[in-house]
Amino acid sequence: MKWTPKGRSRNVEDRRGERPPRRGFPFPMGGGGLGGGRGRAPKISLSGILLMLGLMWLLGINPLQLLGGLAGGGAPPGLPPSVQVESSRQRSELPPVASSPKEDEMIQFVSFVLDDAQQVWSQKLSNYPEAKLVVFRGVTETGCGFGQAAMGPFYCPRDQKVYIDLAFYDELRRRFGAPGDMAQAYVLAHEIGHHVQRVMGTEQQVRDAQRRDPRNQNEYSIRLELQADCYAGVWAHSTSQRDLLEAGDVEEAMRAAAAVGDDQIQKMSTGHVAPEQWTHGSSEMRMQWFERGFRSGNPRDCDSFGS
Repeated sequence: MKWTPKGRSRNVEDRRGERPPRRGFPFPMGGGGLGGGRGRAPKISLSGILLMLGLMWLLGINPLQLLGGLAGGGAPPGLPPSVQVESSRQRSELPPVASSPKEDEMIQFVSFVLDDAQQVWSQKLSNYPEAKLVVFRGVTETGCGFGQAAMGPFYCPRDQKVYIDLAFYDELRRRFGAPGDMAQAYVLAHEIGHHVQRVMGTEQQVRDAQRRDPRNQNEYSIRLELQADCYAGVWAHSTSQRDLLEAGDVEEAMRAAAAVGDDQIQKMSTGHVAPEQWTHGSSEMRMQWFERGFRSGNPRDCDSFGS
């Protein structure tokens, strides 16, 4: 991909020097994610669960609401004000970030992709509010609860931020077999696609539908993810029109889309495929919807719910 380093985007929030949170729990949350989170959550004993639930009540977090979010009914509530104030204080006291030349270049790359993608969407949508990109290491706080690097990149609709641990790109290359800068760009463009869904009201409509029809909540989730893949293709179409793509770039993005298909991830982790457990779609489905957006360049052709 032809890209020009332009420094760090004003929409990038660097939390790589952040201390691990002293309060809260790194549970998964509602919102959009690429899929392909690293590994499984560690096993927790019954006594540990009871201790966590008790501390949650003390922090003002309703465990029942959190469990509702984990079941696909939307994001759990944000952090109580006391924790938010403490978090802001900690963030204002961050030590200098220890960064390598490789990470510095990656920050500039994600800045370029973020700004370019959002410029494209600001031209397609009136009054488009720009999303923020949070770069972190390990674990961080979000408007949807605590996020972990093991979850992979994700978007939180409550604070309109995309979260990524840059180490995921090494995973994408080594574990998923999808190297290349366009593969990395696809990851970010997919998450910005979730922001577009939030802006257009699609994300909220899907969460409402999942609450009304919990038996089909995975089907709604799959269609939401496929639309985000299509939106990533819409952005890629724009880069092609501006002669930013190089030979093999489209193939890199397609390999990345295939690598994070539910069937591929299930084969890697369990050795068998269980379609009833899918939440993002198969490799073939994800490639098809990315290609659909790439060939059209029109967001109206990304109606994964009506097809």
